Amino acid sequence: MSSHHTGALPANPETATLEGKNKVLGFWLFLGAEVVLFGCLFATYIALRNSVPDGPTAQELFKLKTVGWSTFILLTSSLTSVFAIIAMHRQKLGQLLGWLAVTVLFGLSFLGMEIYEFYEYVHEGHKFTTSAFSTSFYTLVGFHGAHVAFGVCWITLLIFQGMKKGLTVVTAPKFYVASLYWHFIDLVWVFIFTVVYLMGKVGH
Repeated sequence: MSSHHTGALPANPETATLEGKNKVLGFWLFLGAEVVLFGCLFATYIALRNSVPDGPTAQELFKLKTVGWSTFILLTSSLTSVFAIIAMHRQKLGQLLGWLAVTVLFGLSFLGMEIYEFYEYVHEGHKFTTSAFSTSFYTLVGFHGAHVAFGVCWITLLIFQGMKKGLTVVTAPKFYVASLYWHFIDLVWVFIFTVVYLMGKVGH
């Protein structure tokens, strides 16, 4: 098995070129905007989470065991994306793409569990328009789920690009930025798990 050395690359290929540096910087600015956006959704959810005139409450609905597994899966995927970047710095293309593929599989598992969770909630009378609580819940958690789905598609495309073009100063920033994005959505999930699920289960 070859680990595909792709010629000598600089120590930090993701920022070796001006274009790479700009990509990484631009991405941090984009994340800043995303933080504001998620912040607004969190604030809305916190303001509305006790508005349940009709339909089940958070305490009745949430099953921490299921959500605990989802959290474990997503946090593990953050670790596999770290391994991918370590492999990139060691210039081992095969390992980099392998770890990214594992990250994608974990992301898909997380999405599968979230879809199942929403399906269960709807059957228990917790629909999008049931109450202000349900609307703010689905908006926040669903918006995060959409980010995970986007990340899965993005990393999958990068895997194919890596297979085709190898590891270069042009492709390295793309892998690096995708990994940053993945860490960001994992971090947001930690907040969702705490604010939505743990606080919802323990009560007011």
